[in-house]
Amino acid sequence: MAIERSQNDTALASAIYRGTVRHRRYTPKYHAFTYHVFMVYLDLHEIDHVFSNSRWWSNKRFNLAWFKRKDFLDGRDDSPLYDAVAKLVEDETGQLPQGPIRMLTNLRYFGFIINPITCYYCFDAMGTQLETVVAEVTNTPWRQRCHYVLSLNESDTKEKQQFTFVKSMHVSPFQPMDLEYQWKGKTPADDLLVHIDVCQDSKTVLDATMVLKHEAMTATLMNKVVFRYPWMTLKVVAAIYWQAI
Repeated sequence: MAIERSQNDTALASAIYRGTVRHRRYTPKYHAFTYHVFMVYLDLHEIDHVFSNSRWWSNKRFNLAWFKRKDFLDGRDDSPLYDAVAKLVEDETGQLPQGPIRMLTNLRYFGFIINPITCYYCFDAMGTQLETVVAEVTNTPWRQRCHYVLSLNESDTKEKQQFTFVKSMHVSPFQPMDLEYQWKGKTPADDLLVHIDVCQDSKTVLDATMVLKHEAMTATLMNKVVFRYPWMTLKVVAAIYWQAI
């Protein structure tokens, strides 16, 4: 499904978000850690446009920052990611998305990727009202993926959205399967929030909070972050393994 963009409309919905991710474990002993990250927020119809802005970013070949289609959703490289996400939402909800789909994710940096979670935000035809969030969870180190399709209801607002769903895939070898996720978030705007409580028998055993600030995706910023955080994905995986140890 194509979305037309006027030649005079050069403003991008795509952006870079920078901020922090915090993890807290409550049992068997309390422990917490926080690290700084940047994540890309890509409108799936703007990918070619975005990656033409910097010589160090690419969606066609290896580069310092590389959007590789196989890294996402169905692992294919022969179909647009927009179509794959839209089909998943239609299969799960019976409603085909009619507007923009924007993903919050990590790319490959210097050839390496780790994506504990990628969020696909599906908007209405006008591109203003968030309708569905698809949470793509990837476990480490097995690189298995599962998808949670979360539909907004009448009580959700741009500033407050809540979902509850049951864990369907092993993420950590230290946590059992009989867990429930309680998600709190908001529609991406000047800032972006995702908070997840992982609960067992109605008690939170661990949580994760991502708080990010919006920055326009200019060529200057794209170059700045890829050199300022050159091994960011390695840092994230090192932090995960160190905390596990």
